[in-house]
Amino acid sequence: MLLFYTNHLAKTMPASPADNAIMTIGEVADYLKVTERTIYRLAGAKQIPAFKVGGSWRFSKADIDGWIKIQSAIDSVNRDQI
Repeated sequence: MLLFYTNHLAKTMPASPADNAIMTIGEVADYLKVTERTIYRLAGAKQIPAFKVGGSWRFSKADIDGWIKIQSAIDSVNRDQI
């Protein structure tokens, strides 16, 4: 059991401290090259991984990167169906 947990943890831990960064609305908007309003809308609709700290939205960079990969895969599948 400990070996499973250790292997799982190694797979889910970010490779560097920068991968584990917590980002603000503005930082995510800049990162994704969209407006802050778009990020507020996505976060409020739970369409992007986010959490609130004291009423302010925060985002894990690792979660955002994973979300981007998922969105890209979905887009790829949708293009293949056309």
